[in-house]
Amino acid sequence: MSEFVPDVSFVIAAYNSEDTLERAIDSALAQGGVSMEVIVVDDCSKDRTREIAGSHPDPRVRLLALARNGGPSAARNAGLDAARGRWVAVLDSDDAIRPDRLTRMIARADKAEAQVVVDNLDVVRGEDEEIYTMFPEAMLTRLPVITLADFISSNVIFRSEHNFGYMKPIFLRSFLEEHHLRFDETLRIGEDYIFLASAMALGAICVVEPYAGYIYYIREGSISRVLEIRHVDAMIAGDKTFLSKFTLEPVALAAQRQRERSLKEARSFLILVESIKNKSVPGILKVAVTNPRALRHLRMPIVARMHRLAALLKRSSEKDAGPPAAKLPTLGGGPHSNKG
Repeated sequence: MSEFVPDVSFVIAAYNSEDTLERAIDSALAQGGVSMEVIVVDDCSKDRTREIAGSHPDPRVRLLALARNGGPSAARNAGLDAARGRWVAVLDSDDAIRPDRLTRMIARADKAEAQVVVDNLDVVRGEDEEIYTMFPEAMLTRLPVITLADFISSNVIFRSEHNFGYMKPIFLRSFLEEHHLRFDETLRIGEDYIFLASAMALGAICVVEPYAGYIYYIREGSISRVLEIRHVDAMIAGDKTFLSKFTLEPVALAAQRQRERSLKEARSFLILVESIKNKSVPGILKVAVTNPRALRHLRMPIVARMHRLAALLKRSSEKDAGPPAAKLPTLGGGPHSNKG
């Protein structure tokens, strides 16, 4: 007898997620019209995460308990290795999805013979759970396919608060296996971006479902973990590795060069803000000489710029799996979320 192949394998990387994990699991199990398995990868949590996943009464839930902490990418890769579904959907342990999300996305993908599908997101912010939709549905309706150039251009820093990097794609598993595509375990910032960009660079067609099927929860008060120069440096390094692996078409390459410039500007801007905070005239002058374009961002309030920078640096090491980095003072002042 051949092994049962579910329509979807949900991969949930979890680290100290006891407060939200059941919500994520139950939202996956509530999907209508598709068969599924839910793979929870516990990345050496210190709370009840492993117990919650391991004792779930639904037999479609499987627990993978890692022997050592490896971070979000390693946890997701373990889930991908264990997945049996036709499609693979990464679900963050503190988020949820609507019951008809996968039927909508798979139908759209099958019609276009696509290997990747993304959809809109509803954002739930703060304790009051204020809800808004991230992208105008009409805008996504006019954009049935996202190209690699579109995706890179959207991820240029300071251009907008939200970018396509927020989208949570589902992938045709046979495509991932054919190209041996996995998350870069050396990255703890921007690993989602590089993974989807790599799939597109390998020729994947990415179609768009305009309806908001993913529910993205934002915790207030944790942006201080992402506004660090080392995170921008990590993204620059990740982009260099990406470019060393793929030859981009001219339009995509032009977008990549623009993104590179924006990352350098962002780095200089963070140095500038730190210099202003420390009242360091030499530091301010150095930025003015080496990257004068960074000065223009002072026309907008610093906190607003920090919001936009955080939108690109939304995946800190505290997100999904792995122990958090040491908490440093917020550069822009005031509490914000690591999700933008």
